[in-house]
Amino acid sequence: MSNHYDLIAIGGGSGGLSVAEKAASYGKKCAVIEPDRLGGTCVNRGCVPKKVMWNAANLNQAIKLSSSYGFEVVQKGFNWKTLVESRENYIHGINNWYTNYLKDSNIEHIQGYAKFVNDKTVEVNGIHYTADHIAISTGGVPTVPDVEGAEHGITSDGFFELQEQPKRIVIVGAGYIAVEIAGVLNALGSEVTLLLRRQQILGRFDSLMRDTLTEEMINNGINILPCMNLSLITKNDEGKLTLTGNTGFEVSDVDALVWAIGRRPLTEQLNLTAIGLKTDKYGFLPCDEFQNTSQAGIYALGDITGRAALTPVAVAAGRRLADRLFSDQTDRKLNYNNIPSVVFSHPPIATIGLTEDEARKIHGDAVKVYQTRFTPMLFSIGEQEEKTAMKLVTIGVQEKIIGCHIIGHAADEMLQGFAVAIRMGATKKDFDDTVAIHPTSGEELVTMR
Repeated sequence: MSNHYDLIAIGGGSGGLSVAEKAASYGKKCAVIEPDRLGGTCVNRGCVPKKVMWNAANLNQAIKLSSSYGFEVVQKGFNWKTLVESRENYIHGINNWYTNYLKDSNIEHIQGYAKFVNDKTVEVNGIHYTADHIAISTGGVPTVPDVEGAEHGITSDGFFELQEQPKRIVIVGAGYIAVEIAGVLNALGSEVTLLLRRQQILGRFDSLMRDTLTEEMINNGINILPCMNLSLITKNDEGKLTLTGNTGFEVSDVDALVWAIGRRPLTEQLNLTAIGLKTDKYGFLPCDEFQNTSQAGIYALGDITGRAALTPVAVAAGRRLADRLFSDQTDRKLNYNNIPSVVFSHPPIATIGLTEDEARKIHGDAVKVYQTRFTPMLFSIGEQEEKTAMKLVTIGVQEKIIGCHIIGHAADEMLQGFAVAIRMGATKKDFDDTVAIHPTSGEELVTMR
């Protein structure tokens, strides 16, 4: 069998699988090179297992809320191992589906690490494979800081390997991964401390989202400590950790420490120097709006580009790249503006477009903001309370909506339809002229004054 392909995708995650699948649909001979399980970070150590854990945490919250609605529910306990087993069985099902799908689509799955020999050739396990087009979509891995004893902590990857629920856990980080893990473990009953190296969580998000989530996390019992930098982690004979900060801060008797301080792209193993490609200072592989790198016939997709590290973004970019290369759609590309995204925190955050601060820096006094904050009906009965907050950012006399930000129950399901309208150029009047669905939280977006 020939080792030459029309397209090789390096990386069996969202971007690599999508570009190969689309190219194969045009009758092209394709291969996907992946050393690990198919599906990438999203399926194996990201979106999918995270959402399973988030769902479990929400069920526990629902049990607590149910008594306010007249249910006599007795919480007899929670089995972490059962949850992990169910989650992993689900993930293995997805892995197997991808394996069968590649076979059914005549896409070759090559197991191993790829490194470039030249601009048309890669080597895997000592065997050379050539292609007219090569798409790099190797994703990224969590970052671990250069701190004495850092090896005693785990990353988000390690979180999904936990076989027992930690009773007392410290999470270092302020981004979406940190707040998601903190929310899940807190809702499932762990004692959670969140250490921030700076002042606040979710620094790039709209201030209303950031402030509301901080308030809700504190109300839920999460201990948030700003401006904390660890300098030493030690582990005793019983496996308990002691964390020491550079300001004299110390916390002991910790069952687990999670590093959630960012991710770095997986590009160093590719031997990019063989084809004259250089990464930026962070290791990301620059590409243009069409996913072209500086080397003709070599493309970059997904997290390694440093742009919008989201699964649907990698999928969309990969499919559009295949359309352009193999279907004469010469202008086909992904528009990276107005990409909706969700943080599966407790409560969840859904956002699209510019924050208020970003909008004011660009558009100044042309910006007008509408916002609201309320208790959704679900929490209006009983003692358990959780706030919802929403903000619309508009510009100009027509009040075109350039930002929509929601935090609260069902925010994750609420935004998708509104994102379509915003991408189509909806104005505040378009929202106002839409008949509200009552009683819902979503109606607040079309009734805001």
